[in-house]
Parts: sequence; structure tokens; C-alpha cells
Amino acid sequence: MTETSRGASDTPTAPDDVPVIDFRGTSLTYPGTPPVEALRPFDLTIHRGDYLTVVGPSGSGKSTFLNIAGLLDRPTGGTYRLDGIDTAGLRDSERAGVRGSRIGFVFQSFHLLPHRSSLENVMLSMTYNGVPRAERVTRAREALVRVGLGHRVDAVPTRMSGGERQRVAIARALVSRPSLLLCDEPTGNLDTTTAQQILGLLDALHADGITLIVITHDPEVAARGRRTLTIRDGLLRERTPA
Repeated sequence: MTETSRGASDTPTAPDDVPVIDFRGTSLTYPGTPPVEALRPFDLTIHRGDYLTVVGPSGSGKSTFLNIAGLLDRPTGGTYRLDGIDTAGLRDSERAGVRGSRIGFVFQSFHLLPHRSSLENVMLSMTYNGVPRAERVTRAREALVRVGLGHRVDAVPTRMSGGERQRVAIARALVSRPSLLLCDEPTGNLDTTTAQQILGLLDALHADGITLIVITHDPEVAARGRRTLTIRDGLLRERTPA
């Protein structure tokens, strides 16, 4: 299968048979006396359409895993291929480009600009991707409709509920049509009812073919995934389904 374009301003998608993520002997060790193994060598393949949840106690290595998967940190050992791209040899500017076009981030704290409308917050994520303004408006509106906020395009975050703000953040993550949606405690700042609504939205996005990694400390959230990875003392183990 050849790569297909998602639009004039988009990065081409990888063939469907190429894993979204392929870690081989990947590790991260911080120098010191003694050195600290933040992540011990591990292998992990995540295919297109997978839904992986990652759990572990505080300090276990979850944030390190997220930072490596999100191209925010470089591993010190092994390899990491994203959509078939060997990320080890990329310059910082190239890593930023791959990260911006192929990974959508959703954080616990939303990270929205408080005095910009939801439409503007979503559009801003495309500012440096070469997408023309008219297309940015159209795509931002479509993303907000997709997360159920088509009626709130002009609302600012300071006048939105926590659940609405997280939906804006998810729309912002989706608008560049990434290969991977990487979520860090996406329900951590939400009440139980709203958290269930957001998890339902993630389930729906997964059903549409989105590849998801969700970092969580909540066993109920972890149970939503098709696969669950446990990290403890830098050691990764995948749970075998019952």
C-alpha cells in the first residue's frame, strides 16, 4: 500500500500495516552515581486502531513513557519508530514537525488560552502547520462538532464547564488528524458524571478508528482500553486479558 494524503496541508499517513508505535529495546537512564533507570529496556508495538491504557503508581515511569512516546524526550537506548519513522536520527526541528503532525495531546489541565474562543483555541494548533486560515476555520469547526460542541464555537474557556473545556482540548488534539491521540489523566480534573461522558467520547473516537494511549491512575479508566500496560519501578509489563 502506498502512502495517501489527508489533504494538501497534511503529512501523508503511513500504510495501515505499519505500526503507529514500535519500541525495540527502548530505555531511558538518567546519569548519576548510581545512574537511574527511569525506564528499563522494553519492546512494545501499537497498531493502528489500538486502545492502550497505561497505569502505575506515582514515580513508576508513566510520565517518562508519555514523554518518550510523545517525542518530548529522547530514549537513551533502543529504537522508537513512529509511523515507520526512525525518530532517533531526527533533528529537534524535525522531531517537532513529526510531533505536531502525527501526535495529538490531551492533558488533565486542558491548557487552553482563557480569553480565546473555543474555535480560536482549536485553530491555533494549526498555525505553524502550513494550513491556510480558511481551512483552519473549517477544520476547527468540524473538530468541535465531532466532540459535541458545534453550538459553543464562540464560547471562551472561562465561561465553559470542565467537561466542555476538555472537549475543546480533544478537538484541538484531533484537528491535525494525528496518527495517535496521547491522553494524560484526561478525566483527572472532572467529576464522576463528566468523566464518564469524556470516556464515552474517547470510546466513540476509538470506534471511529483513532489510535489511543491513555495514561491514568484510575483502574476504571484503565479498564476501558483494549490493552493495559503496567509500569512499576521503570519496568513495563502488559496485562494478559482475562
